[in-house]
Amino acid sequence: MLEVVTESYKNEFPVIFNKASKCLQMIFGIDVKEVDPTGHSYVLVNSLDLTYSEVLSDNQSMPKNGLLITILGVIFIEGNCASEESIWEFLNMMGLYAGEEHFIYGDPRKLLTVDWVRENYLEYQQVPLSDPPLYEFLWGPRARAETSKMKVLEFLAKVKGSDAIAFSDWYEEALRDEEERARARIDPMDRATSPSPS
Repeated sequence: MLEVVTESYKNEFPVIFNKASKCLQMIFGIDVKEVDPTGHSYVLVNSLDLTYSEVLSDNQSMPKNGLLITILGVIFIEGNCASEESIWEFLNMMGLYAGEEHFIYGDPRKLLTVDWVRENYLEYQQVPLSDPPLYEFLWGPRARAETSKMKVLEFLAKVKGSDAIAFSDWYEEALRDEEERARARIDPMDRATSPSPS
């Protein structure tokens, strides 16, 4: 990247590099990690534990983790269930509109309501007894298995230049979720190592 930045902007390289790193994180869910400070070597690391296999676009090879993580964050912040309307309000602020093809994400409505639902990252369901029908989004089983509320909150906090603990209510909920996950991992092991009743 340093070779691409022209001589006249060489002094601005740290600022340019920092902004490029933030874009990679927000759009693709990728962190830039320095592995060799003397040689200025970096690696790209997945921000969360989401897999890339199905997160890749059908017609492009660009990962869509950043948007997925952000949607999972909106769902979490909205009380673990976000109305379709609130999701679209947020997406519209990002320049994504239903029915409008996006150069990275393709058709955002299809991505959210078909692709990520099929891949089990999201659940998209009608609100019971709503007339006219209203829809809502929830975390799908794959999202719950591959990431956690804490990881999503940490990602959103990092994007905002803050710390997860600054969002106290959500942080407390994310901590409770971490504790429940830890208990769920321990319980099966306890049963496996406990002597069977005679």
